[in-house]
Amino acid sequence: MKAYLKLIRSGNCLMAAIAATIGVFIAYNILLSNSQGIIPFPLYGSFMVFFTVFMITGAGNAINDYFDVEIDRINKPDRPIPSGSISPSGALYFSLALFISGTWSALLINPACGAIAFFNSLLLIYYARTLKRTAFLGNLAVGYLTGSAFLFGGAVFFERGGIESVFVLFLLATLATLAREIVKDIEDIEGDFKDGARTLPIVIGPKKAAAFAALISLVAVLASPLPYLQSLMSVRYLALVAVADLLFVIAVYEILGKDDPQRSSHMFKLAMTFALIAFLAGA
Repeated sequence: MKAYLKLIRSGNCLMAAIAATIGVFIAYNILLSNSQGIIPFPLYGSFMVFFTVFMITGAGNAINDYFDVEIDRINKPDRPIPSGSISPSGALYFSLALFISGTWSALLINPACGAIAFFNSLLLIYYARTLKRTAFLGNLAVGYLTGSAFLFGGAVFFERGGIESVFVLFLLATLATLAREIVKDIEDIEGDFKDGARTLPIVIGPKKAAAFAALISLVAVLASPLPYLQSLMSVRYLALVAVADLLFVIAVYEILGKDDPQRSSHMFKLAMTFALIAFLAGA
């Protein structure tokens, strides 16, 4: 069981599931404030959102390891497949079972959630097989997939305009993730090069890729007050997202000033965690 939890990166699954559930909560609060009547909170829908996103995120992580086994033998030999804890076929079948479970549970919420879950499942498979080894498009796919956790939460209220209510949060999460993914590619450039991947740092060079990641981070930081300015978030969000913005700046300094992609990636992850806390506190 421990090996399978490591395979799906259960911590990342939990963060994505919480983000989607926060998306439900935020969309609910926004719609409630603009409604003339009382809107019951969708407890069942929230649970199903959490379950769906956890399952599909885990499936994506597992199938990514399945296709990346040769790269991981160089970059991450302690991962479950290269270490021998789980066989490649076992990882593949486990991933497909999670994709099916997650998509089915999404359909039980409503067709909009089912459509997002199905599209994301196909994108995750295509990413793991092809897009991961392409310059920028792979990073963009991961950025969208991370941000779509908020879209999925808003889709619970699809007929009431729930997706529109969380769209800004989706964009911010996409930008932040996009920047971190580019930095992670810089960190993994040796293994990716040996595997024949065409990631952004390999195509344009690590220094230019780092500068591009810094630019994207700057856009995300400058756009971070938008949810407050649009009255989607309270002043608590503004205070907490300032901490996240500071961590983003530190992450940029680590990659540009110190040329330390590993430390920068860690700071990006910490910044995104604080941003998630800010979303929750400000809703």
